[in-house]
Amino acid sequence: MSAFVHLRVHTEYSLRDSTVRLKPLFARARKLGLPALGLSDEANLFALVKFYRAAQAAGVKPIIGTDVEVLEEGQPPLRFGLYCQHRDGYRNLSRLLTLAQLKGREQGRARVQAEWLREHADGLIAVAVSSQAGLAQLLSQQEDEAARALLEPWCAVFGDRLYVDLQRTGRTDHLVGGALDMALRLDLPVVASNEVRFLDSEDFASHEARVCIHDGDRLDDARRERRYTDQQYLKSAEDMAALFADIPSALSNTVELARRCNLELEFGNNVLPDFPVPEGHTAASYIEHVAREGLEKRLERGVLFGTREDYEARLVREIGVINQMGFPGYFLIVADFIRWSRENDVPVGPGRGSGAGSLVAWVLEITDLDPLQFDLLFERFLNPERVSMPDFDVDFCIAGRDRVIDYVARQYGRDHVSQIITYGSMAAKAVVRDVGRVLGHGYGYVDRIAKLVPNELGISLTGALTGLDDKAIAAELEQGHSVPELIRASRTELAQAYRDEEEITELIDTALKLEGLARNAGKHAGGVVIAPEALTEYTPLYVDPDGHPVTQFDKDDVESVGLVKFDFLGLKTLTVVDHATKLVNISRAAKGEPPVDIRNLELDDPGVYELLQSGKVTACFQIESAGMRQLVRKLRPDNFEDIVSLLALFRPGPLQSGMVDDFVMRKHGEAEITYPHPSLEPILKPTYGVILYQEQVMQIAQVLSGYSLGGADLLRRAMGKKKPEVMAAERGKFVDGAQDNGVDGQLAGEIFDLIEKFAGYGFNKSHSAAYAYVAYQTAWLKHYYPAHFMCAVMCADLDNTDKLVPLLEDCRLLEIPVDGPCVNRSDYRFSVVNDRRIRYGLGALKGVGQGPVDVILEAREQDGPFKDIFEFCRRLDLKRMNKRVLEALIKAGALDVFGEHRAALLAALPQAIAAAEQDAAAAEAGQVDLFGEAVQQAQEIEMPDVPAWQTQELLIAEKESLGLYFTVHPMDLYRRELGQLISNNFAGMIANEPAQSNTRGGKRWKPRGRDVLAVGVLWSMRFLGEFRAILSLDDGSARISAMLSGEELELNRQRLRREQPLVIWGKLAYDDYEDGYRIRPEEILDLEEVRQRFAIGVQISVDADFDYAVLQPILKQHKATPGLPVLMQLRADGQQADFKLGADWRVDISDALVRDLEGVCGKQRVLIRYRRPDFGRSRSSEGE
Repeated sequence: MSAFVHLRVHTEYSLRDSTVRLKPLFARARKLGLPALGLSDEANLFALVKFYRAAQAAGVKPIIGTDVEVLEEGQPPLRFGLYCQHRDGYRNLSRLLTLAQLKGREQGRARVQAEWLREHADGLIAVAVSSQAGLAQLLSQQEDEAARALLEPWCAVFGDRLYVDLQRTGRTDHLVGGALDMALRLDLPVVASNEVRFLDSEDFASHEARVCIHDGDRLDDARRERRYTDQQYLKSAEDMAALFADIPSALSNTVELARRCNLELEFGNNVLPDFPVPEGHTAASYIEHVAREGLEKRLERGVLFGTREDYEARLVREIGVINQMGFPGYFLIVADFIRWSRENDVPVGPGRGSGAGSLVAWVLEITDLDPLQFDLLFERFLNPERVSMPDFDVDFCIAGRDRVIDYVARQYGRDHVSQIITYGSMAAKAVVRDVGRVLGHGYGYVDRIAKLVPNELGISLTGALTGLDDKAIAAELEQGHSVPELIRASRTELAQAYRDEEEITELIDTALKLEGLARNAGKHAGGVVIAPEALTEYTPLYVDPDGHPVTQFDKDDVESVGLVKFDFLGLKTLTVVDHATKLVNISRAAKGEPPVDIRNLELDDPGVYELLQSGKVTACFQIESAGMRQLVRKLRPDNFEDIVSLLALFRPGPLQSGMVDDFVMRKHGEAEITYPHPSLEPILKPTYGVILYQEQVMQIAQVLSGYSLGGADLLRRAMGKKKPEVMAAERGKFVDGAQDNGVDGQLAGEIFDLIEKFAGYGFNKSHSAAYAYVAYQTAWLKHYYPAHFMCAVMCADLDNTDKLVPLLEDCRLLEIPVDGPCVNRSDYRFSVVNDRRIRYGLGALKGVGQGPVDVILEAREQDGPFKDIFEFCRRLDLKRMNKRVLEALIKAGALDVFGEHRAALLAALPQAIAAAEQDAAAAEAGQVDLFGEAVQQAQEIEMPDVPAWQTQELLIAEKESLGLYFTVHPMDLYRRELGQLISNNFAGMIANEPAQSNTRGGKRWKPRGRDVLAVGVLWSMRFLGEFRAILSLDDGSARISAMLSGEELELNRQRLRREQPLVIWGKLAYDDYEDGYRIRPEEILDLEEVRQRFAIGVQISVDADFDYAVLQPILKQHKATPGLPVLMQLRADGQQADFKLGADWRVDISDALVRDLEGVCGKQRVLIRYRRPDFGRSRSSEGE
């Protein structure tokens, strides 16, 4: 062994102060000839499994440990490095770290109490860190005796397993003498360390940037603490020998310590908790017993898709494999918590992933799809020829998922069950922003650079700089090019800035070094582990930012150490389906009709397919996106297999390969349906001869070449990995097997090539079928009970205004009125009024939470509807309902039921509150009137006489309280004025423009369109990168989109203000990809520009007795040269006279002018008049 071992190596999983990545670390260790390395992250073992495996792969001995701070009352803290000698030491360290996380967290850091360490010290070697914490503090103050006294009690705890750490990194070198003297007096061996935080000395700057990112500091801040030096890199043994030439034992002792640490981890041995089975049963016999019972129940209830013998034989085969592979307990555990979920009103999905291919899963009611009905394969889920754990991914109603996890924790023991950790990393855009901040650059400067990184999922900084994806970058590197060369050759804007601006070069270089490092720890979306013993036997626990205990190993590592992961996934659609079904069944019960069984729908309902073909599938699971709606309309599904196919087809591979168009044309008889071999027709007939599913690849290998289904699954996997030597061997096997079955060898080879090609696009049919059933449920509900369904959907997004807006729009298109919020009729959530009407929920109001709504509902339940605002306030517990909530209710229209306008209600509110408080105080004091009733003052108060709000004020109030416009529309402000420019609104334009597809033969073409003049408010704007945007225009009758890109976007950027009117001249055409109408703009004007260009004057309508003198000061104030004329319209005795004021009274047209004139003449008496617009050459088609 070399003369030195680095024991104190901090990796990126310290999450705050290291840039050491494991792969480069061990590559460097091999290069330096280091025989062992010690893991020493702070208070965690996040990296243990990855570190251990990487060390073994590199031929380096892994020393597993951690750095902890130990606290004892009345004493300065001590920092120890703790290292596992063996398995018992690991268990103790796991318990210690779990205690530190669950009970010892202070100010975001986990610390160990001294009594915990004394209790769990066996099997651990301790290294007292003399350069930090209490020892450093005392030694630096030359209180050597106090330092010795602080450490001495630990000699009795650890005996010969206690060492003292010495460091010479340039910051605490002066402490070495005192530490050495302390060790000699306590008869403790010393070990040299370099406390490695980065690999190379030149990485110090990026390391400091990482520290500042974590701490929220700037690099140039003179006040920030400098805790590290540029010497804390992975030095060679020779460098360390030179550094500690005067203390050679400090070097040799590191080797001795490493020899004493011999923790061996076993991977791949799965451990499951014992499922409690009845007396007289084993898990193997019990699963057979309950599976047979379940099969009988399923077959009694449903239609058979085969003979009873087919089901029996399949069941026997599957149970044999499950028991042979040792997984009966796994199936029983999953079946148990799903059973509990259904019994406790937590909806469960019909299946997810390949588990839906298991008949045993179906009869145990883990899934709801009969695999024989849909030709699903068990071996796709559990392959007897490839030993691996089964993996049921289970979807639960998102509102009830945590209840199921809690049940599992109660059932198996809370210390046996935990969710799983996940690590956030420094992604490309975020790391650019972080580095820019710590370098001291301003927000705008950094934002400009960050926006040069494309908004693409998973894009790397190198990809953003080079314009290449990861695969292309790898290919370039294989050809001998370097990343700097690729950047120099790149024409991306980011690369140009990187080459041209020195500050950007520094920023990006630092960001490249930090990108991808682990940044924080959180909770995995659905992963749960259940252990047969306390989890600390396998993994320490961590506390996530929300206070939940999670494993310290991520999902891959928990499986590596043998723990079995169960995926408890939350699916909002299940919440929606369950809620909608309950609403439907309440309505049906009121009519004396039997309840709907949403789990057992007939799959050939024409009404469902009619809905799908119409494309009106907003909120329908998996099929509501614009691209999917386009595919649905093209395919026109008319059976359930088509829906299954839809979900498998709508992926990048099939869409980009032409496979989708081929599939559609075959279905509609526009292309011939052919089969590679007659024996394959039963397999490929449901997909019109197209190889779409992974299961079809397996079945082809079985039928044509005699593969077992397990062997066929291995072939499918091999095709996915595309290893040439493996594929050559499989090809020979496939062709030989086909020839043995009488198939021509050349044809067999061609078929192998065909399935190899399609295997790359193949999708898991089990998953597609399970999700197709959920899609079918949502479509069924929307077709037959649209109000109940949309009500449930909106309840699920109660607090998400951005999602409520399109859902309310869909209700409008479905002709389902949504009544406004009302304190006398609304519930907390949206509610169903009748089969064609919905009521807005009070919980959807901004700033009105569950508590205040409960107060209203309790008072209403107790004493009936409210009569007026005074009685309303009097009956509420105002200690639970503040003024801000009451104002929000008024602004949203929830008190309109009292018959007063909102301005009056708001004006009366202070009096109503005061009167209610006075009444409450009187009641509390026991004041009563002559009849013994509590004195009430509210009856004496009259409503204030204030003018009602105008449209603008209503808009502001509704947007503030609802987050959207409900009773009024922003276009209402401009409709009378701008309506003069057009002869048709959006709905009228659309009615005259047929919805023709603009996709032919798989390629999109630009429809010619028709000239229109469109007037609407800019409703929303969606950017596609920096230089393209899709505008959504709304005029209250319909919505139309417009695309702007490049110079067009830059030219119009200043005009694009949300909820402000735009006038667009362009070509209107139907876009089937967006499933809507789109204008290709040729010219865009905002309101000011329209007035300047087309206004001919301001018209004022007056009666005969009008006092013209009131106009004079207003017209003088807005007088302009040349200006526009004032057009008077005099009405008297049913007659009308029009005249124009003289040139001296010409005015500048503006909102201020209109507002001032309306103030003296009345709201509807002032109108800016326009001439006919002169866009384009011909006006004949304008707006028609």
